[in-house]
Amino acid sequence: MGPRHLVATVLVEPGTVEDLELRVMTDDLWLWPVRSAPVVVDGARLEFQLRRRLVEERRGQWDDAADWTPAWIGFGDAWHEFGPDGDVRPSGPLPWAAHQRLWGALDEFGPFVRYRRRLTGIPTVPTAQWPGLHLR
Repeated sequence: MGPRHLVATVLVEPGTVEDLELRVMTDDLWLWPVRSAPVVVDGARLEFQLRRRLVEERRGQWDDAADWTPAWIGFGDAWHEFGPDGDVRPSGPLPWAAHQRLWGALDEFGPFVRYRRRLTGIPTVPTAQWPGLHLR
């Protein structure tokens, strides 16, 4: 397993995706709808799988989000150092301020966003199955 970029996986009400994207950009956070993320090989399939897993693990609490848009929110230049080809090369742990900005922005959208306060990693280095994450 190679380098990873930390992201929050969220479900967003479809009419709110653009507004949320503009909001998180003000904190140098980047939103990618999973279906169209540049690092996803089969966007429709991964979108379906993520949505289903997130909704089902909440056992009815998130049933209203069953057709919402799964998205990843990652951290931009202000939170990481970058290599010469644009790959993320974190210099250390993600600062707590980054977490606070992310969760605060998501809280502003209350009923239009579903998420767990947890980050996961997506690969940043290209492989045969994954084209890599280039943020620039």
